[in-house]
Amino acid sequence: MARKQRKTAESNLKEEKNRYSDCRVSPYRFIDLFCGIGGFRLAFERAGCQCSWSSDWDKYAQQTYEANFGERPHGDIHSVAVADIPAHDILCGGFPCQPFSIAGVSKKQSLGRKHGFQDEKQGNLFFSIAEIIDYHRPVAFVLENVKNLRSHDNGHTFEVIHSTLTVALGYTVYHKVIDAKPFVPQHRERIFIVGFRDWRYFEFPELRETGPKLSSILEPTVPDKYTLSDHLWQYLQDYAAKHKAAGNGFGYGLFDGLDLQHWD
Repeated sequence: MARKQRKTAESNLKEEKNRYSDCRVSPYRFIDLFCGIGGFRLAFERAGCQCSWSSDWDKYAQQTYEANFGERPHGDIHSVAVADIPAHDILCGGFPCQPFSIAGVSKKQSLGRKHGFQDEKQGNLFFSIAEIIDYHRPVAFVLENVKNLRSHDNGHTFEVIHSTLTVALGYTVYHKVIDAKPFVPQHRERIFIVGFRDWRYFEFPELRETGPKLSSILEPTVPDKYTLSDHLWQYLQDYAAKHKAAGNGFGYGLFDGLDLQHWD
């Protein structure tokens, strides 16, 4: 029964693709929220989409984004009225991860600060995304965050996010934790949440198992200013030891040109 339903869904998806390819002339428009230096934009522009608006509050990210794309992102999302954001077909947003990541949560707890949705500065920005989706009703959205978003607060955080997107907003939602190791020399596991306004069948792509080695991206010579001072290197070692003793996730790796020597 499940196989039959999947074949029917795939057939419907193929018909929908053909219908869109026949009738759609202009490219899909997307907005780039919490855009950083433009990772989402690179991907969507390569897929033929057009960015209609971008936003990030970090001034250095804004400078780099402007150098990359010739456009300076708007600032704090809270300073922009939802109605003033241009119409769009797709919403992209890698909302801040610090309130949900293992390292971010442990740091906030050590400083006596709130984390998750209770972090008033960064933790509630998902609800800004939900407000934009509710107002503009884009055809689709793609959200990204750390793997730990799924298990933060014993799963309650993700339950709220999923319920908001599916029950409150009425979108069909798919999610998966993806490791970026096929593309970068690092285990970088992130959760991707994909949603569609109208029901459609969707599968995340299968990725290859191996990727580039760290040695393939390192420059043979670098200016001395990029080398850690003895003082900073000792500080990082002490900081890692402190967090390791407390059972937290902060650490560092040493690379000798061939492979990692060890991880602390």
